[in-house]
Amino acid sequence: MKHFLLFFFLFVNTFVHSVLVDVDKMLETVNKEIVNINTQQLKEILDKDPYTVLIDVRTRDEIVQFGAIHRGQNKHVPRGFLEFQIGEHAVSEDTPIIVYCDRSRRSPLAAKTLMNMGYTNVKNYADGFSKWKEAGLPYTISDQAPENALYSNPVEVIKGVYSAIGATQPASYENSGHNNNLSFIVADDAVVVFNAGGSYLLAKTLHDKIKEITSLPVKYVVLENAQGHAMLGSNYWKEQGAIIIAHAYAAKIIKNRNEDIFDRSYRRLKDKMYKTKVVMPDQTFEDHLVLDVAGRKIELLHLGPSHGPADIQLWMPEERLLISGDLAFNVRLLPILDHTDIRGWIQTWDKLEALNASVIIPGHGGPTDIKTVTKFTKDYLLYMLTEVEKVIDNDGELIDAYKIDVSRFIQWDTFNELSKRNAERIFRKLEFE
Repeated sequence: MKHFLLFFFLFVNTFVHSVLVDVDKMLETVNKEIVNINTQQLKEILDKDPYTVLIDVRTRDEIVQFGAIHRGQNKHVPRGFLEFQIGEHAVSEDTPIIVYCDRSRRSPLAAKTLMNMGYTNVKNYADGFSKWKEAGLPYTISDQAPENALYSNPVEVIKGVYSAIGATQPASYENSGHNNNLSFIVADDAVVVFNAGGSYLLAKTLHDKIKEITSLPVKYVVLENAQGHAMLGSNYWKEQGAIIIAHAYAAKIIKNRNEDIFDRSYRRLKDKMYKTKVVMPDQTFEDHLVLDVAGRKIELLHLGPSHGPADIQLWMPEERLLISGDLAFNVRLLPILDHTDIRGWIQTWDKLEALNASVIIPGHGGPTDIKTVTKFTKDYLLYMLTEVEKVIDNDGELIDAYKIDVSRFIQWDTFNELSKRNAERIFRKLEFE
């Protein structure tokens, strides 16, 4: 038996070695037939031409575990699906394409496959993702706090005010639906939470983090709007005795669309929606509400229409800190929804500016200042509104709205998901004005 096992081991070892030698020979041949570039060359190409399509051919598990290059045109297409999906990303045979993996063993074969398909401007990033990461260049990761349900753990923005900054990507199973900012304020007698979180699990995880900072009870939980990631954790907070507050119109949306809101999140989060159920707010307001806590002046505002008709803000006048909700965005492209009032949003912006906030915690993206959120919010809206109006004034069609030059936004997060959709919705809204 021992002799048989030894023989079997030697046979397997020899077979594996011969296969690896064959693979190395194949890669050596392929690498002579393709264009390979290094990290510096890749950076220069992407800086010069942001429309270059960057194809990550690794598996989803690898990307979730290790991250991916953070560039606007980065696409994930596993090598086995490349032939079937490349047409969704490369609009013509001369589209500039760069493929990469971790250590340049799969990507050369992917580059060769694309060349065989007739694509004429294909390069292989031979250094691979690990070298990009080692160089300290921007990369994104699906979960910054893998030890819990939060995408990232809370950080102190100013004394006693914390925010767990959500992923600036669409909600997913990996980020547990934490793709908005979950903030809280520690007063002298209680805690105020802004956004309930997108599930019972997420709300409980945030509460666990609050308990590491203070033993004070959570008195109020404020819902920035009626979206799932703002309100689906409410039933957890009700169990803790917190008062759930929302705009009056948000309460109507929750009442009328509760099944749709829940089902949409459930399709993404599956088992992570355990114990989650839709509950109604305890208290609503229209324009202004002062919260009853000691040692902090906290006001809830509805400055006007913006991302939606029921978005509210939290204002701390003594600290000049604004938790803007979805009135303001940072880092990522904002979404135009069916009920978004674009012109109203721009008018509401004047009221935001009049507050003269020193620090703004936006609905998405990290804490920043008025100049930054203006760039990612008002300036984008004004540009798109103006450009779509030009299309309509020239008797253009929807296809012309898709052709608006949006290259200045291409490196923003969620560009791939929202750019064309936003152009379409703005066109539809203005078409019959």
